[in-house]
Amino acid sequence: MKRPLRSISILGDGGWGTTLAIHLGHRGYKVLLWGAFAANVAAMTRARENKKFLPGHKLPSSIRLSADMGEAIEFADLVVLACPSEYLRNVLQKIEKTSCRGKAFLSVIKGIDPQTFQRMSQVIHEHLGKVPLAVLSGPTIAGETAGGMATTAVAASTDKALARAIQKVFNSPSFRIYTNTDVAGVELGGSIKNVIAIACGVCDGLGLGTNAKSAILTRGLSEITRLGVALGGRKETFYGLAGLGDLATTCFSPSSRNRTVGEALGKGKSVRTVLGNMHMVAEGVVTAKAVYRLSRKRRIPMPITEQVYKIIFEAKNPRKAMADLMGRQVKAEN
Repeated sequence: MKRPLRSISILGDGGWGTTLAIHLGHRGYKVLLWGAFAANVAAMTRARENKKFLPGHKLPSSIRLSADMGEAIEFADLVVLACPSEYLRNVLQKIEKTSCRGKAFLSVIKGIDPQTFQRMSQVIHEHLGKVPLAVLSGPTIAGETAGGMATTAVAASTDKALARAIQKVFNSPSFRIYTNTDVAGVELGGSIKNVIAIACGVCDGLGLGTNAKSAILTRGLSEITRLGVALGGRKETFYGLAGLGDLATTCFSPSSRNRTVGEALGKGKSVRTVLGNMHMVAEGVVTAKAVYRLSRKRRIPMPITEQVYKIIFEAKNPRKAMADLMGRQVKAEN
């Protein structure tokens, strides 16, 4: 990466996008935080706080706020894509109307397109061509990172120089960044784990205890790895920060949106009611559909994912889903 990354635009004013803006602002970078809704951007500008998605964490005075995509792209050396996966194509269509020549891009989005089965980096390349691109993923609960608590993540790119440049930008005493060249593995680990986190939340909702939850996490990691390797990821990546690390955090943290969705489903609430009461997007709901369809297409057994899909999209009783998992034919562990 020959060009230094001094000015950074973050596209997406949700909890994680705002967290990254705060982090980089404290590190002395020029930062612009873009939001799709002018009213929310105006509210943040007045309060110097994202009261909707990250309450209690003040925005440094150096951070610019904007709802103008042209301004955001022109401002940046590095463009960070931090919107929910289901809105990425809309954001990219806005970017296509600007000039992104000479810009580097970083995706921090965790999801799989349910129609095309593309990873987010593939969607970005489809719209923007062969722009310099890296992805960042790991066990990163926004509120903890924004509060300066110790956090780690992985910056992955086939361009090693770009991965190192991203590492330099984000690494700090409280936010340790590793590098990796396995873009597919890092993206898939960060995406599929949200489905398993919903299953762990169902365990919590049903009151099944730690034994069951740990079993779901462990067998869920096997499912993630089987599909991830089949889709081009390296096995060892799924046992690293972007795989096991992110999975553990998402399955056990009370702040995890996906675990929270699962818990509510386990308590008998409908998915429509659960999602209707949430301000932020739980990526695992959409991802469950994509992963289930992929597993069927590839003929890869993913029984936990299958039951999550049936709970969400076929209104299967969660207790019956857990009973069906426990009643499967016995086999050797693998």
